[in-house]
Amino acid sequence: MTILVQPFKDFNPENTAKTVEGIRNIYPNVKILEAIDLPDNAYYRDRNRYRADSIIKFLSSRTQEGFVTIGLTSKDISVTKGKIKDYGVMGLGYRPGKACVASEYRLDKKNSGEQFFKIAIHELGHTQGLKHCPEKTCFMRDAEGRNPTNEEKDFCKKCKTFLINKNWKFNSI
Repeated sequence: MTILVQPFKDFNPENTAKTVEGIRNIYPNVKILEAIDLPDNAYYRDRNRYRADSIIKFLSSRTQEGFVTIGLTSKDISVTKGKIKDYGVMGLGYRPGKACVASEYRLDKKNSGEQFFKIAIHELGHTQGLKHCPEKTCFMRDAEGRNPTNEEKDFCKKCKTFLINKNWKFNSI
């Protein structure tokens, strides 16, 4: 599998490079695509946001077999969650799936680069089939409406083992 990194034009190229560097440390087969516009049909005018599910549908339609695409944006993104039609999120990935999206919109300005990498790697984990993890320091924990990324340290042993079985590379378990 190859991870395709699809920055949208609103996303800083320097942040793309930093995110890709982090991803390559655990999954070396990564390719950066040329920045494109966010899909018009994903824009939710009522809240000035983009629908994460529509972005994923757009990216999935452009993703061939053997690839996974992650979209990178600085725009506010949202999903329908239960009875809430427009719930703001940091990222979204289906499990398993061919595409996911991560947004830096809700991150702390002070530590946003590291936080964004954790959001990206979390969503990529979903595309590989990982569920949310109950371990509070694992990258796969559920954000539960907050931003807990500063507490996350790594994938837990169970999540790492799952990803190693999907050919991800880690220095040690």
